[in-house]
Amino acid sequence: MKASAFVYPWDVNGDPEAPARIAGLGVAQATLASAYHSTRALTPRHPRHRIVTAEHAAVLYPPGAHWAGRTPRPYPSGDWAPGDAFGEAAAALADAGLEVHTWVVLAHNSRLGADHPDTSVVNAYGDRYPWAPCIAQPATRAYLTALAAEAAVRPGASGTELESLGWYGLAHLHAHDKTAGVGLGDAGQYLMSLCFCPSCREGYGARGLDAGELAATVRTALEPVWRGVPSDGGWAGVGKLLGEETAAATRAWRDTTARTLQEAAVRAVRDAAPEGFQVLLHADPVSYHCGANAGVDPAHILSVADGVVVPCAGGPALLTPFAREARKARGAQDARDAPENRPDAVLAANFTVVSGMGGSPGTLAADAAEARRLGATQLRLYHAGLASDGDLEAVRSALTAL
Repeated sequence: MKASAFVYPWDVNGDPEAPARIAGLGVAQATLASAYHSTRALTPRHPRHRIVTAEHAAVLYPPGAHWAGRTPRPYPSGDWAPGDAFGEAAAALADAGLEVHTWVVLAHNSRLGADHPDTSVVNAYGDRYPWAPCIAQPATRAYLTALAAEAAVRPGASGTELESLGWYGLAHLHAHDKTAGVGLGDAGQYLMSLCFCPSCREGYGARGLDAGELAATVRTALEPVWRGVPSDGGWAGVGKLLGEETAAATRAWRDTTARTLQEAAVRAVRDAAPEGFQVLLHADPVSYHCGANAGVDPAHILSVADGVVVPCAGGPALLTPFAREARKARGAQDARDAPENRPDAVLAANFTVVSGMGGSPGTLAADAAEARRLGATQLRLYHAGLASDGDLEAVRSALTAL
């Protein structure tokens, strides 16, 4: 199985041993960040630093002149990734024999929300989520589509992985998060992630919902949750809290909004890229889920992109819906039909291999074998720059065994 390791430019630039170290893991590819959110990252082997603080979401290359005068527009990086940090790292990784793909974070940007509050998701209580740009707003959609194309198609890259190309919501993984005091569950997370900005209010109206009444219904439905009463799990829980017809109307609006953005962004990348450029999405097979792994409809997304990167930190079960659709496409091809989905779709199982972040590099060989049994065609390893020497040795051993 082809494997790729996630890497930041600051893991490579200034460390002449990094490219060979990454290649020595047995991976064929490095998935290198070109646009990324704010973070504080450990660099346990770098000769010049041990902690990198990326103060805000930024592109890790000089943004194009075409952004001048546009709002929103990408932020250039600071001293954590100066100049063309992506280009420098990509060249070094390529010299070590690695294929390079870009890693592009899209609808996750706290700096954008702080500078332009009107771009953010607004919940039923009127609270803004500055980390979550609302993907229903026309200007934000245009920004994300243009950013996807520019950040994906960088010199030296032969493919891209688009992260957070969909709805972001309450869950953020903030460094000082204090939101776990009440168990919201899947249904509560959905209700707290519904947006009530002007664009979304108009969208609900087009689905036959009064936005003001919907917000009041959401607040009422959440009252028992705040008192500690657990909600039913899954989509059935959302239907019970909102009423099935209302829940279905909200989901129809949000699903359509996400799907059309994904189509537009992938199309923009393809238009900017050379032939053969691979486009993957970080994806969750439950379309109403929010976050870095965007909720998608598996059948739809495999008709749009070349494949998906699927989170498998909790086990590879999320691969199954994508594998089912890929098998259908292969069957249609065998029957000489014209399948909408690509029969050769990439299904990349994404495993965390950093022990300190809950990963299990010691079981990677067994985990990868199970992922392959469920339909995975490739591996993604998070994250070569953050892992300890011991974690990297376990990865090396696992990939050798595979």
